[in-house]
Amino acid sequence: MGSMAVDFLSDEQAAGFGRFPDELPAEDLERFCWLDDADLSVVGRRRGKHNRLGFAVQLITVRAVGRFLTDPLAVPWPVVESLAGQLGIADASVLKLYAQRGQTAYEHAAEISTVYGYMELADPAKHEELRLFLSARAWTSPEGPVRLFERAALWLRERKVLLPGVSTLTRLVSEVRAGSNERLYTMLVDAAGPALVLELEGLLRVGDGSRLTAWERLRTGPSRVSVPELLRQLDRLARLRALGAGTIDVQTIPESRMNALARYGLAGKASSLRGLSGQRRGATLLCAVRALTSEVADDLCDALDAIVTERVLRKATRESTAARLKSLPRLSKASLQLAKAAKTLVEVLSNTQYSSTETASALAEQVSLPELRAAVDVVNELVNPEGTEGDTAAQMMRRFTTVRSFLPTLAAAAPFGSTAGGAPTLAALAALPEILDGRRKAPGEVDLSVLSPAWQRLVTASDDINRKAYTVAVMDAVHKALRRRDIFVVGGRRWGDPRARLLSDPAWQETKNETLRALQLPEEPAEHLQGVRHRLDARYRAAAGQLAGHPAVRIDDAGKVHLSPLEAKTIPESLAQLRGLVSGMLPRVDLPDVLLEVHSWTGFLSEFSHVSEASARMGRLDVSVAAILVAEACNVGLTPVVKDGHPALTRGRLSHVDQNYVRADTLRAANARLIQAQSGLGLAQRWGTGLLASVDGMRFVVPVSTVNAGANPRYFGQGRGLTWLNYLNDQVSGLGAVVVPGTVRDSLHILDGLLDLEGGQRPEMVATDTASYSDQVFGLFTLLGYRFSPRLAGLPDQRFWRIDTAADYGELNAVAGRNRINMDLITTNWPDMLHLAGSLTAGTVRASEILRVTQGGGTPTLLGKALAEYGRIAKTEHLLDFIDADEGYRRQIHTQLTLQESRHALARLIFHGRRGQIRQSYREGQEDQLGALGLVLNAVILWNTRYLDAALTELRGRGAGVADEDVKRLSPLGSEHINMLGRYSFAADATGTQLRPFRNPDEE
Repeated sequence: MGSMAVDFLSDEQAAGFGRFPDELPAEDLERFCWLDDADLSVVGRRRGKHNRLGFAVQLITVRAVGRFLTDPLAVPWPVVESLAGQLGIADASVLKLYAQRGQTAYEHAAEISTVYGYMELADPAKHEELRLFLSARAWTSPEGPVRLFERAALWLRERKVLLPGVSTLTRLVSEVRAGSNERLYTMLVDAAGPALVLELEGLLRVGDGSRLTAWERLRTGPSRVSVPELLRQLDRLARLRALGAGTIDVQTIPESRMNALARYGLAGKASSLRGLSGQRRGATLLCAVRALTSEVADDLCDALDAIVTERVLRKATRESTAARLKSLPRLSKASLQLAKAAKTLVEVLSNTQYSSTETASALAEQVSLPELRAAVDVVNELVNPEGTEGDTAAQMMRRFTTVRSFLPTLAAAAPFGSTAGGAPTLAALAALPEILDGRRKAPGEVDLSVLSPAWQRLVTASDDINRKAYTVAVMDAVHKALRRRDIFVVGGRRWGDPRARLLSDPAWQETKNETLRALQLPEEPAEHLQGVRHRLDARYRAAAGQLAGHPAVRIDDAGKVHLSPLEAKTIPESLAQLRGLVSGMLPRVDLPDVLLEVHSWTGFLSEFSHVSEASARMGRLDVSVAAILVAEACNVGLTPVVKDGHPALTRGRLSHVDQNYVRADTLRAANARLIQAQSGLGLAQRWGTGLLASVDGMRFVVPVSTVNAGANPRYFGQGRGLTWLNYLNDQVSGLGAVVVPGTVRDSLHILDGLLDLEGGQRPEMVATDTASYSDQVFGLFTLLGYRFSPRLAGLPDQRFWRIDTAADYGELNAVAGRNRINMDLITTNWPDMLHLAGSLTAGTVRASEILRVTQGGGTPTLLGKALAEYGRIAKTEHLLDFIDADEGYRRQIHTQLTLQESRHALARLIFHGRRGQIRQSYREGQEDQLGALGLVLNAVILWNTRYLDAALTELRGRGAGVADEDVKRLSPLGSEHINMLGRYSFAADATGTQLRPFRNPDEE
């Protein structure tokens, strides 16, 4: 096993190659060990039971593991028993006689190869075909050597090519990967040219008078919300763009391979990068600089958004609110005086007998003329004709010094591009330095059309424009345009132009038919929309027919629908007893042991590979990774899990593993294994099918300096925080998560995570909280084949929509009113809607990015309006189902969201350290820590589910009656038997693949 050819495989992987696993699951036994009629005919030609059974064992062996074993009897005994049963052999032990004549096994193997078409890899044509497959795979995919090795073995088995020795296949994989890497490095370095490569390598040198390399300084992202930090991001972006790496033509090189190189370049230390070979070093730096340039462009916009939002807008809003409250007594007094005068004036004007002199005298008796003038002056002083917007704008002007300190520099740097709609605003920004430093300008000399009416009034209050007001107004306009992506940062991903990432027309035409088949959408909408019309009409009529006998629904005189809350389900005594009995049976265990035991079942910790995809051999890597996961998920840092006497748990080893192994893509791969394992458990299948999922957010305070957090007093008090938007299916598996700064509307990001789930079955119905929807979101969900099902708290405020205004829906006529869906708008924009759906499905653009564009900052685009119209159909169907006499739909949503809330409670319990606050300064660190929390949550839930399943089996074996309805209401979210709050020690070895013994509470 020490050969260089197999050094990327662990000893266990190498030993298990081409062999049956020690424990064969029942489903695999049924799948692989089946003999059909043709097989039975071939096997039946053998003389003697032992020869028939031995022949069958060899046949099943080559099918299951891909080769003939040196010892044909080295198969799990359940395989032998299964085959013996199919052959009608009562005593499977006769197989021992098969080994008495060694030549028989070889003759049978040769016959099986001939009859069933198996061949050796020594065949030159097959060898070259495999090499070409591996070369193509290694060139287009960043897969590591182990995954490539597994792909090669699968390729051989699918083509009935007998697996060679492990060293032969690992040597071929190593050679192919080395050749692919050299090709990649050469193409990148040749594209860059020697001058750029030298300049990039110069970034790795420590400059005079500095302790850091230029590369390390460039990699350091923003952590503070401050103007100096914003200016540093501008400088970072300018320096990176000046290198010119972004202008290199690399279109013929797979992006996934460049992303893998970039990931290593961005994560590795400068000393590690200097140690790379010449071409690999240059290629890695080129990819890393290209990726970093895009990242810094987004960092710049993050910093700008944070400064404008928190230092200008929020402060101005608070101050204008405080000023209004402070002025309220004066305004109230003046208003009362004016009201008295107005009341008297109305009375005398309505009496025609009063002369003008008598009118004035009557008014003077109520309010004196000086008092009346003073009251008018007070109202004019305190009441802004532009309303609260005008008050806020006036307060924002007081932040001129802050805005003046960065806006001209930002304008001069010109990092932005724009759409046609954003071009005037971008032009106003570009002209700002001249306005600030040049002569006075009259209002007619600048473009005021980009400013709101409130700002226009402040800017044009005198003959010359108010430069302070104009500067802050331009900043406000740029910020709004940036948020709706009318202005975007060139080269950015999160703040770039989402329209540019829609599928190009040739790419869309190439993939359109396949995409539309998958989404079950027609290219011509007429028939589809006609079906939608009939379905909505039928749903209205069915709902109207149920109203008379539906006591939970009431329609008031204004046409508002009122729905009584669901009654809580009672817990029957049988369920309470079952919960107590099962909980008492579960073994007591520490959290680290849970992870290692789940790993022994699933191998999920083996998904953590080195960032360079190199073939690192590290003893007990699973223990080190598990320790990092516990430290991150429990939010306790490394100190509690460090154990200097254990090689896998030293501080240096854990720091190395944390930096190089635990990252977003390995967390996703590991989670996918847990999701798959959970879905295969019988108890999880009783809970649900995996077709229902819920999305909800957990809020975390972030007390450290960071730009990836936002303020919201309701959740974060006086501080700032973020939202962990996570996805849970009805089999209680966490499917993935999205980290969002602050508490921006969840509906903008729900589809982001849903279209990028980490594993499991694609859900068909998605339940969310009350505030997580809009008509456009309904439209996008429906277009992409999901049923969007938010829980509705304010049902009377919801609008029902109809297509046929002439249809009679009884009492629901008052509810739907005249809210008619514009089907013509949907038809006109149908091609663009399909194009958008295809781009979202392909992953070229994110839903949150495109929704910012279609919503248009409150003025939807034409496509946005069409999406909203389409969404109103699905929204109305949802509302009608919500008020259905059958509570099944509503209770299904409620139950799933309650399940998610229980998972959040478990997450809070695990994430107990440091007061449950996130203390990571950078977005990647926040995402990785919460990714570790999600992975540990799924491991705990899988552990609980498997033990619950086994406990139920044990109870049934004892003859205990277990009601099916009670089983469905058992939850794997309990944690009283898992010690999470104080013990982080790790055993030297994993628990093993068998369940540990159940506890017997009666013996304690």
